[in-house]
Amino acid sequence: MKRRSVRHFYAAAAGVFAAALARSQLLSAHRGTSQASGSKASAIDLAAIERKRVLNLAQRYLEESPITITSYTSSRSTGGKHDYFSEADYWWPNPKDPDGRYVRRDGMSNPDNFTAHRHALIRLSLAAPALAAAWLLTKNEKYAAHAAQHLRAWFLEPATLMNPSLQYAQAIKGRVIGRGTGIIDTIHLVEVARAISSLANSKALGTDEHQGLRKWFADYLTWMTTSPHGEEERDKKNNHSTCWVMQVAEFARLTRNQKLTAFCRERFKTVLVPDQIADNGSFPQELRRTKPYSYCIFNLDAMATVCQILATPEDNLWTFTLPDGRGMGAAMAFMYPLIADRKSWPYAPDVEYFDEFPVRQPSLLFAGLALSRPEYIEAWRTLNPDPSVEEVIRNYPIRQPLLWVSDAV
Repeated sequence: MKRRSVRHFYAAAAGVFAAALARSQLLSAHRGTSQASGSKASAIDLAAIERKRVLNLAQRYLEESPITITSYTSSRSTGGKHDYFSEADYWWPNPKDPDGRYVRRDGMSNPDNFTAHRHALIRLSLAAPALAAAWLLTKNEKYAAHAAQHLRAWFLEPATLMNPSLQYAQAIKGRVIGRGTGIIDTIHLVEVARAISSLANSKALGTDEHQGLRKWFADYLTWMTTSPHGEEERDKKNNHSTCWVMQVAEFARLTRNQKLTAFCRERFKTVLVPDQIADNGSFPQELRRTKPYSYCIFNLDAMATVCQILATPEDNLWTFTLPDGRGMGAAMAFMYPLIADRKSWPYAPDVEYFDEFPVRQPSLLFAGLALSRPEYIEAWRTLNPDPSVEEVIRNYPIRQPLLWVSDAV
């Protein structure tokens, strides 16, 4: 994919800003996930808030045909046509040995690395959820039918589908053909999985197709939870392990894997919170990076999405705390003022894109509803829901709240 076309695509993704939201209680995640409150989304009229934005986006995506990873190849990939391939962002040619092994420059993305598969995946993650949200709003089958075209191409059609593994993701020239770290690339399938569930009552996909989609995600879950790459990513101590749990939790919900759902719920309480949240609610592993602001926001969003997927009245992850008080409430309390006013950030600024954040972070909406914090929701409604900067979109995978809040339509 050429650079100019990539920029054009991301610019086209920008839509209108969100309007007003009001205070509410914790709401169920869409379609079958029991949450910790019985309040109705109609109390905040999220459908009215999102309608113009979603329909504008969906109309745009109706004009785009599916494009999967099979449209792009790289001579540096050791995988096949159907294998996802990407190269690690922060690795560059060594000035002392330009043809040798790459060297690391943390926080600085190498523009010459192969990213076409990632761009295609993000393109899917923008289109399919927006089309599913438009179907939920209107019940117009044209939106569901076009979303189904993308889903078939990516996960069902033998000529164009992607294999359910990431063996060759985030490779590094001269060092590795793929890494567990690459699993973070499929955070952009989390909202796609949610979109699949949202289309269950449409006419766009048959029973066999729904089963085929669930099988693809079940196969990917098996790879994520049993392969060396998957186990490596699971055991990271930073946003990578959070994103592993977020993916496994949502894919387990889609495939009705109760065992993995329970595993993720327990891992949030016994690993993510103890390992990643400090006494003051900060994320020390993210603060030590060269992009501490965006990494902290990114990790907060991933944790909030985990809670949105997994919280139940009997096991409310939103209000769960360790004996010393660490939990999502503390993390939100630490980050909220820094999101509401970026100028109050007390640490070093990010080496790239510092001025591009925050955007309409889903953590503000989800936690605002869950914890009855209207100030979080007020901040959420003022932020841009559809950024056009490529790096921001990449780190902002949850964009369609109608898919996540029950009874919203």
